[in-house]
Amino acid sequence: MITILKYDGTFEGFLTCVFEVYERKLETVSIKKSSIAMETFFDEAEIVISDEKKAARVWQGLKKKCSVAGTSNMYRAFLSEFDDIENTLLGYIRYAFSSAQNIDGDFGNEHVLRTSKVAKMVGREKHRMDAFVRFRVTRDGLYFATIEPDYNVLPLNLKHFKNRYADQRWIIYDLKRKYGLYYDMKTVETISIDLAPTINISEKNEDYFTIEEFDYQNLWQNYFKSTNIASRKNTKLHIRHVPKRYWKYLSEKQPMLKK
Repeated sequence: MITILKYDGTFEGFLTCVFEVYERKLETVSIKKSSIAMETFFDEAEIVISDEKKAARVWQGLKKKCSVAGTSNMYRAFLSEFDDIENTLLGYIRYAFSSAQNIDGDFGNEHVLRTSKVAKMVGREKHRMDAFVRFRVTRDGLYFATIEPDYNVLPLNLKHFKNRYADQRWIIYDLKRKYGLYYDMKTVETISIDLAPTINISEKNEDYFTIEEFDYQNLWQNYFKSTNIASRKNTKLHIRHVPKRYWKYLSEKQPMLKK
């Protein structure tokens, strides 16, 4: 019989489940998000409530057994949101705690190898968001951007944008996961807001953004168009560096805004 530990989908909740695995000496166990967990007649499922103290104990223990790169890889892999990533990470953690040596580079172990590969995928997405996020100025002077990344990378983008745009208020909102980060020039907080469906429609967004913002976008589009040399155009290379799924964030890829 498999014991299924269902949790709320947070990293703290996952670490709480790991604590329960060790506290209760569970051997045949599977950790799953409550939103997707399914059990059969032969499984025993239970809900694990996130506990900050239990999660902190597990994380501190991992910091002693793993390098900074190793713990970073675990966190990044978790942010991939893959359905089975929790059990890969549990395998990684069990291997780390049972080994006398640092296992972060032991790619002969399937859990270490997969964690590293997934972490790199998430890292690439994080850097793309750093590069492709475009802010627009709202009518109340707030810099606002929306994203829909493949993975839940917004927590990883925090440091980059806080350092780069320290002198202005901004929101970066993940439309896919329905939460965002708000920076008030002092602190950053996680927010969840109801956004109008028309927030990203150029023809209608005068309700939200300044006229000057439209002028800046048109100016940038004209600059981009004027510096583009048709005879040197290499579409394949361009798409390799700027995949089409990111074009929706880029002002230069949108139709010219109407006056």
